[in-house]
Amino acid sequence: MRLSVREARSLAEQTFVAAGHTVNEAALIADHVMDCELRGLSYGGLPRALSVFERMTKPGYQRGEIKVIHETPLSALVDGANNIGYLVAFRAAEIAIEKASSKGIAVVGARDTWHTGMLSFYAEKAARHGLVSMIASNASPNVAPHGGVEGRFGTNPIAFGFPSENDPVIWDIGTAAMMHGEVVLAGRLGKELPPGSAFDAQGNPTVDPAKALEGAIAAWGGHKGSGLAIVVQLLGAMCAVSPMPKDMFGYGCLFVMMRPDLLMPAADYAKSVSEYSAAIRSTRPIPGGGPVRMPYDRSIAERRRRLTEDVVEVPDLVVERLRQIAAANSLN
Repeated sequence: MRLSVREARSLAEQTFVAAGHTVNEAALIADHVMDCELRGLSYGGLPRALSVFERMTKPGYQRGEIKVIHETPLSALVDGANNIGYLVAFRAAEIAIEKASSKGIAVVGARDTWHTGMLSFYAEKAARHGLVSMIASNASPNVAPHGGVEGRFGTNPIAFGFPSENDPVIWDIGTAAMMHGEVVLAGRLGKELPPGSAFDAQGNPTVDPAKALEGAIAAWGGHKGSGLAIVVQLLGAMCAVSPMPKDMFGYGCLFVMMRPDLLMPAADYAKSVSEYSAAIRSTRPIPGGGPVRMPYDRSIAERRRRLTEDVVEVPDLVVERLRQIAAANSLN
């Protein structure tokens, strides 16, 4: 279904309010999921709003106040109190940006949270402040290590961000064959998973999303991707959480940010990033291939295109369910 950007955002905000968030919290979360929609990462857009609503309205779900529980001039630990990561990581990123901008470098952790979303969302904010960043978030063990069929780490996003004279350079990946949200969305839409991307509970390869969620998603990149996933899991554990958070809760997200002028003039660094980006893009492509891109080029182009066209496409099933939620909440 085609929605205007305003219609999609309004639907997201109404859903987050119906889930129990304040209007201000709903707006912050909507910023994030709408950026996913605009960049063409639909599994993290309005379908994620539906997942958030389902999670927060389950019996027994409770959340507290997000607080800084440890702080030094260069570091901080934010306790998420079981709040969604869009809010907790946003708070941690803001602290990291302020400290790194002031002191030159910062290490900030966020703990006891879930669904941190696209780490590139925070890396781009840091780059707009002239900061280099590294961000890593661990998760519940629903991904099997290379050579195994049982979950031992999460889909484990890791992102790096670099300021430049033009658009920032952002590299943001998950260390699984598919992100958890992609599997959930495939299940909602009745679609099969790509072959080789998941195992069922008995360790057999499966293309059934429901069986994959009971079993494990495959690792990305063979033993190299699997090793990177282990690194991310342990970086998240620095935030005073378990190395293997259980039941999709209790994640840890680590932010490291720094000013380039700790080592060289910031303007010179931004110029070198821009020049190197131009060199990458000027690479002669393989026969029949398209232009060589820098990481994040596609996301930026898609976001600009969708904003210009003022349209996003969301699965009909998702829109209909979100409209039901919004309508029911307006009657309460």
